[in-house]
Amino acid sequence: MGRIGKEIAGQIISFIGLVLVAVTCGIPMWRVTSYIGANIVTGQTIWDGLWMNCVMQSTGQMQCKLNDSVMKLSKDLQAARALVIISLIVGFIGFIITFVGAKCTGCLDKDSSQAKVVIISGCLFIVSAVLVLIPVCWSAAITITDFQSVLTIETQKRELGASIYIGWAAAALLLLGGIILTTSCPPQKPMYGYPGYPPAQMYPYAGPANYSPVYAPPSSQPYTAPGSYAPTKPYGAPTAYSARQYL
Repeated sequence: MGRIGKEIAGQIISFIGLVLVAVTCGIPMWRVTSYIGANIVTGQTIWDGLWMNCVMQSTGQMQCKLNDSVMKLSKDLQAARALVIISLIVGFIGFIITFVGAKCTGCLDKDSSQAKVVIISGCLFIVSAVLVLIPVCWSAAITITDFQSVLTIETQKRELGASIYIGWAAAALLLLGGIILTTSCPPQKPMYGYPGYPPAQMYPYAGPANYSPVYAPPSSQPYTAPGSYAPTKPYGAPTAYSARQYL
């Protein structure tokens, strides 16, 4: 796969991961609590999210309420609200930077500068993946611990919601896209001339180090030519010309 293909693939995968992070942040399904009483009519399902809590009755009615205060949330959800928002901001910045350094856009002239900008965007995607993975794993660990605890009432045991699984998928896609973008290495040697041709080989100068002019005194001996400049074949010109009468 060429460099342009790798960059496009990394952008697409990272964008899908960024969209899944937004979905994880928005939907109120981090924890799901199912309660079924003696009569099935009294059954209800409670969804806990970062921004609101929803209650769905067995009759199909749903009621949602926004969280008035952050302090009402558990510690893991408080940290999840902050970390997921930071992950969205970092991922969005990395996605914008990829268009600046992409080889197909031509915003930068040098290949080395383009590759460095793409590597920076890949690192931002990896940081975004770590930021969304921390709260998702933390919330999943607390939910599983409370579910297996003997002190928790049977009707209050919570299960993993859809946001947890979507968050894991988002972190995996962001990590994969970031790794693909960080492998776009800059060229090690500068290229000259036309593309596809190797640069001309440079040879070191082996002459004298002193470049100042040197003057020699004129010689006192007469100059003698090294060879004879007489023609090898005599010309056929006449020795005398006859006078002509011009009328």
